[in-house]
Amino acid sequence: MHKFASPPLRQHPHPSASDDLPELALSIVVPVYNSAVTLAQLHERLSAVLGPLRQPYEIILIDDGSRDGSWAALEALRLRDPVHVVAVQLMRNYGQHNALMCGLDMARGAVIVTMDDDLQNPPEEIPKLLAAIGQGDLDLVYGCPDDRQHAGWRNLGSAIVWHFYRTVFRNPVTPTPFRAMRHQLAKSVMFYNLNFTYLDGLLAWCTSRIGAVDVAHHARAEGKSNYSVSKLLVLALNLYTNFSLLPLQLVSAIGLLTACSGFAVGFYYLLQYLVSNISVPGFASTIIAVLILGGVQLLALGVIGEYLGRLHLNVNRKPQFVVRQRKAGVAAAAMAEVEAGHA
Repeated sequence: MHKFASPPLRQHPHPSASDDLPELALSIVVPVYNSAVTLAQLHERLSAVLGPLRQPYEIILIDDGSRDGSWAALEALRLRDPVHVVAVQLMRNYGQHNALMCGLDMARGAVIVTMDDDLQNPPEEIPKLLAAIGQGDLDLVYGCPDDRQHAGWRNLGSAIVWHFYRTVFRNPVTPTPFRAMRHQLAKSVMFYNLNFTYLDGLLAWCTSRIGAVDVAHHARAEGKSNYSVSKLLVLALNLYTNFSLLPLQLVSAIGLLTACSGFAVGFYYLLQYLVSNISVPGFASTIIAVLILGGVQLLALGVIGEYLGRLHLNVNRKPQFVVRQRKAGVAAAAMAEVEAGHA
């Protein structure tokens, strides 16, 4: 069985703050939201894939304010598999990317894999990600399917986010929730403890060694997607307002274009006036000026207000996430020793 390359494991259970070496070989981080019916199957398939690797691993499952029985299902999984399962419950629903930040903060693996809870990211594809990140000099690898089993509107919304991502970071890779990253990269994004999180942007800020592999993508096992078009647009807005000044620059360009247009229209009506070709003097120029300049001003104020509002909420320290409870069965050092004994 192929074993992926990983950095050396930490040799003592209580490191200093500066010692940030991984304790395990692999961490799987899964945000959970209203997925009680699929969690048992997800755990079963993950265990079937990760067990033969003969490497110490953990599965971190973060309940992001679920309204069904997800937390009870996570507690049952932890009791069934106390060596590997870490169950975390957040105070409320903070959003997928904020929940991922919580998971990355707790992850102890040399390689950290993130994935969805709906079984659209097949656990059986994880070895492809591990092989890609273990054999090359990449820090981050995305699992990119050719055929996405989403509704048309969802694919459209995702395409908007991908376009914004490529525009802002000038990276041709398509970001997906199915990722594998090195421990150092995951910990490097922990500097960001504010809200309006877009994880892929933070990762792209910290490394340019990003790759992709082809993976399968399955239909949802149960229910429907928790992402709506509005949520995807908010995600795209987070990307632009947190990582780029492009909206402000765009508004400035529109203002310049409008000013030039105003001068052109003014010159045109001046000529019309000189040849006595205006039936109601002043009406057309007034309406045009009001509509164009009023619309541009409102657009500019909206964009500036968006930036100021986010700055205001972050200055007030709106929490990125708050952990209600965390349940893990075995200490990290003991877990590593138990798994190493089976290698």
